[in-house]
Amino acid sequence: MSTFSGLNTAMTGLNAARLAMETAGNNLANVGTKGYTRQRADFTSVGSLAQTGMLTSRNGVGQGVALSGIARLSDAHLDARVRGTLAIASRSDVRAEGLSNLEGILREPGENGLSALLNDFWAGWEDVATRPGETAPAAVLLERAKAVANRIALSHSEVSEQWNAQRQGLEPMASDVNSAASAIADLNGQIRSVVAAGGTPSALMDQRATLAEQAAELTGATVRESPDGTIDVLLGGNALVSGTTARKIEVAGPLSMNSGDAPSIEWAHRKGEPIGLDAGRIAGALSLLAPANDAGTGGALAETSKSLNSIATELATKVNEVQANGKTVDGLPGPPFFNISDPSNPSLSLTVVATGAKDLATASATGGPLDGSNASAMSQLGKSKDGPDALWANMVIKIGVATKSEAQQAVSTAVAAATAVSAQLSVSAVSLDEENVALLAHQHAFQGAARVMTAVDEMLDTLINRTGIVGR
Repeated sequence: MSTFSGLNTAMTGLNAARLAMETAGNNLANVGTKGYTRQRADFTSVGSLAQTGMLTSRNGVGQGVALSGIARLSDAHLDARVRGTLAIASRSDVRAEGLSNLEGILREPGENGLSALLNDFWAGWEDVATRPGETAPAAVLLERAKAVANRIALSHSEVSEQWNAQRQGLEPMASDVNSAASAIADLNGQIRSVVAAGGTPSALMDQRATLAEQAAELTGATVRESPDGTIDVLLGGNALVSGTTARKIEVAGPLSMNSGDAPSIEWAHRKGEPIGLDAGRIAGALSLLAPANDAGTGGALAETSKSLNSIATELATKVNEVQANGKTVDGLPGPPFFNISDPSNPSLSLTVVATGAKDLATASATGGPLDGSNASAMSQLGKSKDGPDALWANMVIKIGVATKSEAQQAVSTAVAAATAVSAQLSVSAVSLDEENVALLAHQHAFQGAARVMTAVDEMLDTLINRTGIVGR
């Protein structure tokens, strides 16, 4: 073995230590970069030169160290776990927020809630029963009736506005998914080229991983890795991204809650084929936008609208029936108190048609002009087990229970997602302490290699410049 080989061995040590310090420095520089995955310089020992010949008596010394690659310290299992938990947590978060907003529309319990207004309305009938035909209690009753009708209409309008807001929110989310898919496809092409050339495209992989998490958070998409370094992003078993090809999704379906149909997400290249999404923010919004059904298990917004219509219909029907069974102070049959001009939308078309004391059927069919028994019977409708008060109470309880349950679900899924992210960061995140220790270790390795080079240089100087001058 040549004496000069020692210089080359020391040089490989210097280069290895320098590359390791540069890698640690790059990690430290990106300690605050979102989505950055810690890197590590991996090295392998260079074996000795082959020894041949009959006089070979021992194995040769190794030739130093060589860089085998820059490893990206990520865990595919942990990455998949983060995407999955984020998708589930995002769906629960959207539903919890939507149900919380819906619960706020009810204004229960409180003086502005429909239950309080209905109580005032029934109490107004009791006042009328004690003073049939008088203007003042009748005027108060009519104002309270209008307040009830207005509150039902306002609640329905607010539910409809919330439905519209959720529907409009689908468009930008679908656009974000398409943008992420296109970017992932572009990065797949770049990463494939770098991998084919023998490189390690860590920065490109970090960008792609961040985009894949975004797509999973929105749609619950899953990721499948390929040997050439690319990934496929799947929605409902079909490819959103396959290699360098990205497919687009679009929002389809009605723009109004009253249509009775449900919005959906479809492939842009295959119209009329909804994509089944069970996780992600889009899935959460679609579950809120689902139409009502006979079982009462449809979308929360449409089911609430349906319940409000039932309450308006029941209120008008019950009150008008009692009115028809009595007579006014003038001895005439009681006219309708409420009117529903649009049977397809009772909540918004419920109006008070009575105009004064002469329109109130306060007396029973056999009573005298000052008989208030029919008005008194009217005041008891609020206690009916199937009346509007009971329907409203059941609706409020149902929404309250669903809101609490979804809020608890959102908290538990958020904890699961945070745990998954924490586990991922424990592997891929930059630790200042670890990197500083690595810098010190590689610095000493660099100094040691430099010392070896100095020693070899001194030895060669002695051999070259001092050999043969003894005794001069």
